[in-house]
Amino acid sequence: MLKLRTSADVYLEEADELLSRGDVVQASEKYYKASEESIKILSSVLELEVINKISNEGWSGELLNKCVFSLSSIFGKWIIESWGSAIALITVNMDSQQVNAYRENILKLVQVADERLNNKVTKRG
Repeated sequence: MLKLRTSADVYLEEADELLSRGDVVQASEKYYKASEESIKILSSVLELEVINKISNEGWSGELLNKCVFSLSSIFGKWIIESWGSAIALITVNMDSQQVNAYRENILKLVQVADERLNNKVTKRG
């Protein structure tokens, strides 16, 4: 079965490449973007109530946070922890070892978003 690549996958790959080259700041930004895209994907796939506001107003930090909390009621508190990792990556200067530790939370978020999106597409197909 063909797996759809998402924007979150692309950001994750770019972040991994940047981190391997020692560009911690740019890698952190890409990991954040991978997390943000994953939240958007999950919110859309699961058709969260918040999505109606996004259609009218566009994405904002406040709406992303609402989505995270809604998703946590479905998936558990690890979603909040993963989002917290993403926020920490773009707000705190870290060394590559610290960034790599936070990467694991981001990776899980991207994998779940990919899985849910691909399952939805497969069911439609």
